[in-house]
Amino acid sequence: MHQRLRLSLAAAVIAAALAGCTATRPAPRASTASDASAIDVPAIARPGGETPQWWFRAGAAAAADARGRTAGRARNLIVFIGDGMSLATISAARILEGQRRGDSGEENRLSFETFPHTALSRTYETNQQTPDSAGTMSAIMTGVKTRAGVISVDQRVPRGDCAAMRGNEAVTLLELAQAAGLATGIVTTARITHATPAATYGHSPDRHWEHDAALPVAARVQGCLDLARQLVESAAPIDVVLGGGRARFLPASRPDPEYAGRSGLRQDGRDLTAEWLRRPGAAYVWNARQLAALDWARTGPVLGLFEPGHMQYQHERDADSGGEPSLATMTRLAVDRLARAPDGYFLMVESGRIDHAHHAGNAFRALDETIALSDAVRVAREMTDDRDTLILVTADHAHTLSFAGYPVRGNPILGLVHGVADEDHDETGPALDLLGQPYTTLSYANGPGYAGASDSQAAGSKRFPHLPGRAEPAAGRPDLRSVDTGSPDYLQEALLPLASESHSGEDVAVFASGPGAEAVRGSLEQNVLFHLLAQANAPILRTLCALDSCDRHGIPVNLPERARLLGGQR
Repeated sequence: MHQRLRLSLAAAVIAAALAGCTATRPAPRASTASDASAIDVPAIARPGGETPQWWFRAGAAAAADARGRTAGRARNLIVFIGDGMSLATISAARILEGQRRGDSGEENRLSFETFPHTALSRTYETNQQTPDSAGTMSAIMTGVKTRAGVISVDQRVPRGDCAAMRGNEAVTLLELAQAAGLATGIVTTARITHATPAATYGHSPDRHWEHDAALPVAARVQGCLDLARQLVESAAPIDVVLGGGRARFLPASRPDPEYAGRSGLRQDGRDLTAEWLRRPGAAYVWNARQLAALDWARTGPVLGLFEPGHMQYQHERDADSGGEPSLATMTRLAVDRLARAPDGYFLMVESGRIDHAHHAGNAFRALDETIALSDAVRVAREMTDDRDTLILVTADHAHTLSFAGYPVRGNPILGLVHGVADEDHDETGPALDLLGQPYTTLSYANGPGYAGASDSQAAGSKRFPHLPGRAEPAAGRPDLRSVDTGSPDYLQEALLPLASESHSGEDVAVFASGPGAEAVRGSLEQNVLFHLLAQANAPILRTLCALDSCDRHGIPVNLPERARLLGGQR
């Protein structure tokens, strides 16, 4: 098997630190209630008193208080992110999956709904009540909440301020895993450089700086790197990277291998896929056939980029000309590869297109992508052991999908509401609103499904894709009796007209299984998830302690310095 390159300098620094502190610092151990109470979190005026260090310490205290006697027992960590997977999305997807099997649907459970431990996660950012994916995933990956639109930098960095980023990069869980000697992987159906996956490995004051041409001139002069370069130029390669975003890695002079007339986006002339291949044993693939042909026992770090942009929706994937692997297939291959590592692994898997379908106002694709996530989670759980692998499933934020009305049991989740027959309702027809019009169970608070005419579609129900630039006031609701609301391309009605449906600020669910999962309970700040994961893995705990992050109980309470992790000096 290929010998992985690691952060050798960082490893040497950490080893030296461990050797020097063995006699004075206790090894990380399971915490008791008295240990947790020893973590003093200062009372502050909020939000003005919040700092990165305060967020890190408060998160550590909450995790230590919740974790019981499970510290350090997880050999492997797997984090699944359903991007935009609200509670309503989970409920509706579970019903759709059950109804596809011919059941009524309500009694069905998605794979992760069988996990024994659950919690709610609060998703607000330091500057926004309703969050975006960049700040929320950064909180999960670094243990500190931060601003909207930034990638794994702390809240002291204004969005787009390259100079302010220096010294304010936040250490990520993936970076800690690499330094601790774990194998690492990223799987997503979005672009690899998109906000959620980028927050595992990248640091940027703007989530949109995915390739060199997207950076302002001032940022390039100041030395900021685009996210594609950060991925490829990291001191230690990530072992498995699978997703979309090929155009961000290819020069504008190179034609795309799959689509005639398309080419890369890079203006610096660099082919980052070729640079990836310079690493010993590295492989680059761009279609499902090439991925399936890899000899994983002999291959080094793998980069798979299956689309110029985001990967196809699950609904369209079979018709893709180049051939794309499913999320479950990518997860299976990633787990199989990473499980070969002698010291455990960290893997992040994102179902990124749940979010995109919601933004498009299209419940069918959002639910279909959620079911695909459930399939991937099932694969991971079947391939791992609850005794040594902590699996956490959550969302970065929610959406405005509404699950409402009084549909009868077994009512098609994408269909018109049919209520229980009583003296006021005829069971043979759909339920009607006060205008005498039928309505669907699912709708959106805002988005492109608004009934008024737009500059691209006539008044009435809308079809996917709908990208309006302007809208006219609706004269009334459309009559849906002659509309196939179960069609994959039907857009659920939206109350307010927007070109793109928005996120919502509600809590999202967290599901957990494996060692350390007991700590997933109650109502948690989103940044606490980092601490639950870090405290569950002994090598990561030791790495944080070597960076002087730990208190006398071996609990990481001090924000680690990324420069020190990478071998720099104070």
